[in-house]
Amino acid sequence: MNSVIPRLAAPSPEASGAGTRPAAGVWAVRAADPSLEAVAETVRALLAPHLPRVTAADPSGAPRAIVLVHEEIPHAPVPLGLAVADAEHYRIRVDATGITCRAGTAAGVFRAATTAIQLITTGADLTDREVADGPRHAWRGLLVDPARGFVTAEELRRVVDVAALYKLNVLHLHLSDNEGWRLELPGLPELTAAGDGRFYTVQEYRDLQAYATARFVTLVPEIDLPGHCGALRAAFPGLPEAPMAEEDGGIVELLGNFMTLTPPVDLEDDGTARLVERIIEQVCALTDGGFVHVGADEAVGMCHRNYAAAVARLRETVRKFGKQPIAWQEASRTGVEPGDVVQYWLDGFERGDGGSDGDDNEGTMAALGLSPETADRLRAYFAPVAEDLARIVRGGGRVLLSPRTSVYLDRPYAASSVPEEQRDTTANLGLAAYPGRPLADLAAWDPAALGIPDDQVAGIEAALWGETIDGIDDLTMLLLPRLPAVAEAAWSGGPAPWDDYRGRLARHGRLWSERGLAYLAAREIDWQAGDG
Repeated sequence: MNSVIPRLAAPSPEASGAGTRPAAGVWAVRAADPSLEAVAETVRALLAPHLPRVTAADPSGAPRAIVLVHEEIPHAPVPLGLAVADAEHYRIRVDATGITCRAGTAAGVFRAATTAIQLITTGADLTDREVADGPRHAWRGLLVDPARGFVTAEELRRVVDVAALYKLNVLHLHLSDNEGWRLELPGLPELTAAGDGRFYTVQEYRDLQAYATARFVTLVPEIDLPGHCGALRAAFPGLPEAPMAEEDGGIVELLGNFMTLTPPVDLEDDGTARLVERIIEQVCALTDGGFVHVGADEAVGMCHRNYAAAVARLRETVRKFGKQPIAWQEASRTGVEPGDVVQYWLDGFERGDGGSDGDDNEGTMAALGLSPETADRLRAYFAPVAEDLARIVRGGGRVLLSPRTSVYLDRPYAASSVPEEQRDTTANLGLAAYPGRPLADLAAWDPAALGIPDDQVAGIEAALWGETIDGIDDLTMLLLPRLPAVAEAAWSGGPAPWDDYRGRLARHGRLWSERGLAYLAAREIDWQAGDG
C-alpha cells in the first residue's frame, strides 16, 4: 500500500512477476531532458531533508533515481476551473532502476516528482507498476494571512514547499488589513512606514515569487478594500469615510464587540480613488501571476450604492492593469457578470434559517453566549448570505470554494484530537468563535456536494487566517495535519474512506518533523505505526 496524499488514481494492474523492494536506499534525481534540469534542481531541494533517513536505512544498496522525462500524455482530461499552470497530468513508472516521471509539461513532471518523493519517503516498499494521475481541480490554493499573523519571507518559503509537496498550486497572500500593511510598494513609503516594521520588501516579494514559481505555485496578492482598511488609514490619515446605511440596525456597534472594524474608505472620493489606483497598479506590476484579489468582504454598515460602486471600481482597476480580479462572496450582492471570480466562504446559511448544521452559525452564537435578541440581530444581518451562491451561479460567475465549515484552518482543534502534551501549545490557537472539529469531519468534505455546475467552479482554496498566529510554529500547527485533506479533495475530487486516509496520513508526520515543521499529533492518527 502507498501512502501518497493526494491519493493516486488507480494504478495499472501489476505485471506478472512484478517486483517489490524497499523504498529506502540511495536515491538521485536526474533530468533526461536538459530542459528539465531546473525542475530536477527543485526536486533535489525538496527531497534533501528526507534523504539522511532514507539513505541510512540501506546505504549499500544499488543506487536508484527519480528520472524526469518530457513525454506528451495523450487524452488527459481537462481539470475543472481556472488554469493557473500548464497541464499537470503525468505518468510514473516504478521498477528496479527507480521511478520515471513523464509528462508533457514541466509542471506535470514536477507533480509526478512530488509523487515520487512521497513514495520514497512515506512507504516501506515500492512495487513495480505504472500510474497515470492528474488533478480534478485546476486551482488548488492556500490562503495565508501575514497581515494579522506575520511570518517572514523565508518562513513563507517553507509553506510553499509544503503546499507543493501536496500538489497545491496557489498561495494567496492576504497582505493588508486593519492590523498591518505587509507589502512595500514603490512610490508609496507611507504604507509600510506607518506599521510595526514587519513587511515584505519589493525584492523579498520578487524572490518569494520566483521561489514559488520554481515549485509551480502562483502567488495571488490580496489588498482588502473598501473595509479592512485600518492600515491604509494609518498610512494616510484623513481618508474620507464611506457613507453608511441609514438603517443598519446597530450592526456596526454589535459586530464591533467581536471583531476589529474600521470605517470603510470612500472610493467615490477622487483623492482616495487615485490613491487606490496607484496601489493596485503597483501590486499588479510586481505580480507575475494573472490574478489580484480585491477583498470586498465585511464592509460592515456601508451604504449599498457606495459599496457597489467601490466593488465595480476595484474590479475595473485590476482589469485595467492586466489582471483578473477576485473578490469575496459579499461582492456578489452588487451584481455578477459572466466570468467574475467570487470566493465563497460563508457556507451554512443556504436554508435561510441562519445555520444548517450547528457548526459555524447557530453553533458559533451558542459558543459566544449571545442573548436571544443579539442572536436575532445577527441572523437578520446574515440573511442575504443565503442567496449568495445561487446569485453567483445565476450571474454566470465562477466560484472559488473556501467554505469555512470545511476548509477554514484557523479553527481550534476538537478537544478529542489534542494529545495531553500539546494542550498548552494549542490552547490559544484558532478562533474561539469556531467550534473545533475532528479531522474525520474535515477529511470527509466533498466539494461536489454544493451542486455547483462544473463549468462554474473556479477551484478550491483552504484559508488560514492569522488572528491567533504568532510565528511559523503557530502557523504550521494549525496547518498540519489538516492541509493534506484539502489537497486531496482538490486534486482527487472528493474524500477517501476515513480508514484509508488516516492510514496514509500516519506516515506523513515524520516528513513534517524532518522539515522542522510543528504539527498537531492528533490522537485519531496512529503516528507510531506510520513511523515503522
